[in-house]
Amino acid sequence: MQRITPDRPRPLFDVAATRVLEQAAAASLPPHTLMQRAGLAVARMALALAPNAKTIWIACGPGNNGGDGIEAAMHLHRWSKRVVVNWLGDEAKAPPDTQASRQRAREAGVVFATEAPAQWNLAIDALLGIGSARPLEGVMAQWAGLMSASSAPVLAVDLPSGLNADTGAGKAVQATHTLSLLALKPGLFTAGGRDAAGQVWFDDLGVTRGAQEPTAWLSGPPSPARRPHASHKGSYGDVAVIGGAPGMTGAALLAASAALHAGAGRVFAALLDGGTLAVDTAQPDLMIRAWDSLPLTRMAVACGCGGGDAIHAVLPKVLSTAGRLVLDADALNSIAADLQLQSLLQARSKRGKPTVLTPHPLEAGRLLGCDAAQIQQDRLRAASELAQRYGCVVVLKGSGTVIALPDAAPLINPTGNARLATAGTGDVLAGMIAARLAVDEPPLDAAANAVYAHGLASDQWPSGRTLTASALARGV
Repeated sequence: MQRITPDRPRPLFDVAATRVLEQAAAASLPPHTLMQRAGLAVARMALALAPNAKTIWIACGPGNNGGDGIEAAMHLHRWSKRVVVNWLGDEAKAPPDTQASRQRAREAGVVFATEAPAQWNLAIDALLGIGSARPLEGVMAQWAGLMSASSAPVLAVDLPSGLNADTGAGKAVQATHTLSLLALKPGLFTAGGRDAAGQVWFDDLGVTRGAQEPTAWLSGPPSPARRPHASHKGSYGDVAVIGGAPGMTGAALLAASAALHAGAGRVFAALLDGGTLAVDTAQPDLMIRAWDSLPLTRMAVACGCGGGDAIHAVLPKVLSTAGRLVLDADALNSIAADLQLQSLLQARSKRGKPTVLTPHPLEAGRLLGCDAAQIQQDRLRAASELAQRYGCVVVLKGSGTVIALPDAAPLINPTGNARLATAGTGDVLAGMIAARLAVDEPPLDAAANAVYAHGLASDQWPSGRTLTASALARGV
């Protein structure tokens, strides 16, 4: 059993892939072995979370997730814990493994109750597992509400009931801890998954994945950067930030500042404000230039930050000539509304020009012709569809940012928190990605590494100090 921390890449398996793993393991083991291992793992986790609990409430659904909870109840009862077990199943219709665990629990002296206890020190959510796509209703919804509203810890078995294991969508139990069994599921780490799951733990139940390919990956940290002593500013590339229409110059300057502090050799701010800013006195190391005076073919370009409507006239040349390109914010909105720009974007892929798109859900929806709610229903699918359509790396921002490449398993970023929910942090990310592209990092690596570092900076932000985009840009 291990706690999942953002220290290394980890394979993720959707429901279909997890079923393949489960079936292969069951075929090689004696009957009921996996449920016995799962129940023991849950019981051990419960004991570690609440060693002095007087009452442990275990809410069990009718399927095998409920069977895992019943199996755990047997162990906790044998360890002299008071367990209150509610089971919503029908003994005549229960799966064979669940029937076997129920019989074992009865023989051990576990008593099944019909009502939830008035008080408990730990709740175990074993209502719905990966095999159920139905929403929480009736008694299940009532019990889920009781668990979510309680101040006591809540341990979800495999995943919080109501959460879609593949997407992280759905109204779910709000657990403080989740013990994912056999395989880690993508939905635990994106959309509503991170809030619902709490701290994620993992037990592989003694099963190796063999040849089964992951359907996604949880990103790990980038390798430490090394800057040789015999290097110079030209060794770390040039970044151009094109944006900052009148009234929005701050967005472009934030991206430029982030690129500078992320290690770019030289950073040029190409503002679309009509030339009103000659120098940024707060950061004189940023060079102010007209966008059409820059050698874009030899630069990493971040385009769109605060660009407003003015960015539309710039995009045809940028899409055609930029050597390496990050498209953000207003650039994405312009492309979504213009078929010619979409064709130019697709042509970059055919020419092998590295391109990274960084939409938030609303911008992604515009690019795919749907709304943000539809994007959030399946973030991995949406990011992968965008990557496939435009031949780009796509960074779909949000809780559990998804990084997708055409024809490859997407990545989910494990770092970051709600402190990033403030204006300008997306501009900072665009600048950070551009800085990595400037030193010829492959676009997927540049995007994933920048997203990880961006989130990690917010995770490590000093307690009590407000996170602003400008401070984040200087601290990356």
